[in-house]
Amino acid sequence: MRPASIHRRFVPALAIWLVAASCTGLEPSALPDGAVPMAAPAEYSEWYARTEACAELRGALEGIEWYVVPDVATFETDIGEKVGLWERVGNVSRITIAGYYVENEMVVRHEMLHDLLERTGHPTEYFVNRCHLTWESWDAAES
Repeated sequence: MRPASIHRRFVPALAIWLVAASCTGLEPSALPDGAVPMAAPAEYSEWYARTEACAELRGALEGIEWYVVPDVATFETDIGEKVGLWERVGNVSRITIAGYYVENEMVVRHEMLHDLLERTGHPTEYFVNRCHLTWESWDAAES
């Protein structure tokens, strides 16, 4: 087989594979059981501004889709029980909060910080040192 012939067969096959592979990433992950959409309460704007300030990052609160799992302290996810969960679904940030914590500033701001960082994980520089958005660092900052 000549190199040009291989190229003509390989490129279209590669293009089809790339399109198919990219489509799987467009499927939104399942919400936790019982999650329903919610409008961000008014105080979330102030909390987001505080989180932007401590992180020295800028984001867009209005770009977040908010969900609540009503009447629970935790909800089950693929990675264990959570009180809050940030996810990137395509170009949208999605935050789900356990119903008992929708008015808990630390829990909500913790998820907001994930949004600002655009990542999972908990870099100490941001979650502990700058913003005090872990249970331990929040309690210490409040003392």
